[in-house]
Amino acid sequence: MVNCVVRNWQGEEVGETTLELRVAKQENASHIVHRALTRQLNNARQGNACTKTRSEVRGGGRKPWRQKGTGRARAGSIRSPLWRGGGVIFGPKPRDFEVKMNKRERRLALRTAFYSRTEDLIVVEEFAEQFPRPKTKELLNAIARWGIEADTKVLLVLPEPQLNVYLSGRNVELMNVILATSLNVYDVLAADKIIVTSTALAKIQEIYGE
Repeated sequence: MVNCVVRNWQGEEVGETTLELRVAKQENASHIVHRALTRQLNNARQGNACTKTRSEVRGGGRKPWRQKGTGRARAGSIRSPLWRGGGVIFGPKPRDFEVKMNKRERRLALRTAFYSRTEDLIVVEEFAEQFPRPKTKELLNAIARWGIEADTKVLLVLPEPQLNVYLSGRNVELMNVILATSLNVYDVLAADKIIVTSTALAKIQEIYGE
């Protein structure tokens, strides 16, 4: 269990909350998180790269020249892989890069990854009411008040869809806004700082806690 300071919209400390998640054992933690990360990255690959073999390239049905007597090397098709415009030898074909990992392992890896970032975790009070309309500058000012520098990669975790907050943060180059229900290993590990609202933190523990 870890105690986290809760900050308000002005950046002041207004209380504490706890983060308690069941995580992997220390000797297995890095392995299971690595497996979950590679699975996510592999499963995101489209796998639709495709090249044509000599049998698929159009043309080349006629022998370019006779077998003997021309002084040139023998050739049977202008679509040979040795020719410009010919087929490709052992080129990529559409394939599925999916890596399987059971649900309990995935959830354990996610809890372990999130719990490992507690030092970079900033818990704030709900601030959706501060955005009657989208305003990127207001969100950036709030992030600065919470002690985060401008060149920091930030993951903002919300408990539910909040359109104005999302619209305020989507144009910030180093910010990623996601829901607590969409938490994933890659985003958790890629961010330098994680901002989570107190409601979102409770939701994370409710959904992923076992």
